[in-house]
Amino acid sequence: MSFSRVCGVAAIGFAAIILLVNALVLVPAGMPTTGAAISDVVTFFSTESTAIGLASAFTAPAWVLATLFGAGAVAATWRSEYERGEAWSLVGLAGLILQNGNFVAVIAVRLALASTAADDHNVTVGLWALQEALFTLNGTFLAVALIGLSLSGQRSGLIRPWHAAIGFTAAGLQFSSAVLTPLIMDRGGFLGLLGLAGWLLWVVWIVIYGIVLIRLAPSTRGPRSGNRRLK
Repeated sequence: MSFSRVCGVAAIGFAAIILLVNALVLVPAGMPTTGAAISDVVTFFSTESTAIGLASAFTAPAWVLATLFGAGAVAATWRSEYERGEAWSLVGLAGLILQNGNFVAVIAVRLALASTAADDHNVTVGLWALQEALFTLNGTFLAVALIGLSLSGQRSGLIRPWHAAIGFTAAGLQFSSAVLTPLIMDRGGFLGLLGLAGWLLWVVWIVIYGIVLIRLAPSTRGPRSGNRRLK
């Protein structure tokens, strides 16, 4: 299997994991949303440690898959970008790596909450506030990834303009959510939907990108701008 196909499969695998973890594990278990009452937070993390542990186990391979996807996108566009003196794909890869690191912290805080929520109310309040901030600010790094890889893909002829437009829209929603982090932490509700909408578009965008990489025909010289060969 070619490198681009491996990375395309990784993109779809990443999207599948984050969707399934949320839809089948965290949401059914009652994971509190940003801005939730602290009593709900204490109840959840005191009784749902199994769900938190399961989610953390699945998100670890998801970070590996996200990194592979980013490397595949760089490899598919690098020759064209080099000829133009650009490096948008590296900007996108940096965004993916930063969001991986940030979400490691989110999962670590959740695991800490599962260990302390039943025993120390004050610690739980502090840890939950930290989790909310890290989770919402993650939109910054997703926006960087979406903008960088959408620009590199579109300008190199790898992805269609409408696909890039999905990425730019998702980036705008994610970045807006990150900028409004203090308000979202305080109020939640409607403002929290900005990040959710951006996240759903991010999942759609990365699945489509994965399909593009899977279909990219191998080339010993690398793809040139405007000359992509898809099977």
